[in-house]
Amino acid sequence: MARGDLTDDEWAVIEPLLPLGERGPIPDLRRLVNGVMWRFRTGSPWRDMPQQYGSWSTVYGRFHLWAGAGVFQALMEAVIAEAAARGQAELGLVSVDPTSARAHHHAAGMMLDPELLETLENAVAEEKGLLQRGKTPR
Repeated sequence: MARGDLTDDEWAVIEPLLPLGERGPIPDLRRLVNGVMWRFRTGSPWRDMPQQYGSWSTVYGRFHLWAGAGVFQALMEAVIAEAAARGQAELGLVSVDPTSARAHHHAAGMMLDPELLETLENAVAEEKGLLQRGKTPR
């Protein structure tokens, strides 16, 4: 087991939450999950994944399928619920990074009705004005 891989206790919580393959369990499922975790822990390209996790293309392929099917979202919610049931969830540590910025809608190719756009821009301008004066928006 490599540093950062799932312990037996962690695997016991996660394994029942993962989907089965079309013909039953996926071989080496734990190794595959550890490979996905390694990739995101290190930030390395998929092709640089150590061979101990199996073929990088197999790990990426399963990750891609599960991400599209919402498996990781469901897994996260279930693990948080399990931790909360055990009294181990510290939700006070959850935060949102305020440095993220949204691109202007033109950057994404979004088209809006000109009247709707004007209404939205007026609402934003009004809210900014209230915040600058120390008032809260409705």
